[in-house]
Amino acid sequence: MTVDVFGADEQHDAGVALEVMVALTRSVLVAEGVRGGAEVSLLFVDETTIAELNERFRGVEGPTDVLSFPLEDDDPGVGRAPDAGGSGPGEPREDLPPDLLGDVVVCPKVAASNAARDDVSYDDELALLVVHGTLHLLGWDHEEPVEASKMEARERELLLEHFSPTWAGR
Repeated sequence: MTVDVFGADEQHDAGVALEVMVALTRSVLVAEGVRGGAEVSLLFVDETTIAELNERFRGVEGPTDVLSFPLEDDDPGVGRAPDAGGSGPGEPREDLPPDLLGDVVVCPKVAASNAARDDVSYDDELALLVVHGTLHLLGWDHEEPVEASKMEARERELLLEHFSPTWAGR
């Protein structure tokens, strides 16, 4: 079984190297210890779509750069495979459905604005958002300063290891 990442570019505002971003997502998941049978969706959407999602799920008006929608184990009505409590004694079952980790939704137009504002390349910004959103799926957070520092350091490590950002040589 593999770690599956399903990518879709549903916008026309900015180019997306979809296969590169899907591979980056998969690499981050594996580097973070996710093993076979896991699924993630990676979606690139326009400003209107991400603004609607941002307001609906976070109560915040306007577009944002990335949203993550983890499917939690704690809610039996959402996400994971039914009866995921194990297959009982004996050999593990290979026919169980995959674990649905969730969705990462990125807005390339906002990423382009961020890149211009922060004086970084668009591709580097897009990759950062993909890594950031993927880490959120896995429970990483940045609400507290200590958490933010740890998450930023891990993002940098993952980008250096799996993406080769243009700022790496600076």
